[in-house]
Amino acid sequence: MDSHFLHPVTISYNQLHKHKRINPMFYFLLALTALLAATPNAAKPVLDTDGDFIFDGSYYVLPAIFGAAGGGLNLASRGSNQCPLFVGQEISEVDRGIPVKFSNWRLKVGFVPESEKLNIKMDVEATICVQSTYWWVTAAPSGFRTSFITAGPNPEAGEDSSRSFFQIEKAKGFPDGYHIMFCPNDNDCINVGIVVDEYGVRRLALSSMPFPFVFMKATGTQTSSKPIMSII
Repeated sequence: MDSHFLHPVTISYNQLHKHKRINPMFYFLLALTALLAATPNAAKPVLDTDGDFIFDGSYYVLPAIFGAAGGGLNLASRGSNQCPLFVGQEISEVDRGIPVKFSNWRLKVGFVPESEKLNIKMDVEATICVQSTYWWVTAAPSGFRTSFITAGPNPEAGEDSSRSFFQIEKAKGFPDGYHIMFCPNDNDCINVGIVVDEYGVRRLALSSMPFPFVFMKATGTQTSSKPIMSII
């Protein structure tokens, strides 16, 4: 028998009624133990800065280290091309930028899970490029060029979506911190970090250097509804 397999806790009807005066909490713990035993590989939920499960709301993606690490995320053009828009980072640590939403994770549970493929979308209603703002990894023309994170179409639109799936992993040494990863083969994961491009602008890109983020709730009044028109 596999020593790592946990048998569900069992108890008979007569045994339950024999101990009628047991605190109701006993039954709750019993049910919880049985559930966890039956699902040994259950995914861990991603938590926000309040310690709450992340699910279908909007969340600011902020550096786990406050200060010189910069602020939240934004959308801006690169160079002379107005479109597409790229995901970047605000310079000021007090600027939370644009929040994101998570969707389409494989494991259908009531929270965003760690280490599962999911889509990330900038939560803004309109951009000058008149398209959705889902995260996509750009195809670098060579192994020596940087793959940036760009805003693109809904991955469910029929296009090859392999470059639109990301994973969230816990960051060691940071109580609330996480790493965002790109895992094209469900392994061989690459960090999504902050890279300063040739224009001196902070962008999200695939990087060998991990960048720890935290997720902070964004209220409805804070979620941006104005068109994004930055050109950098």
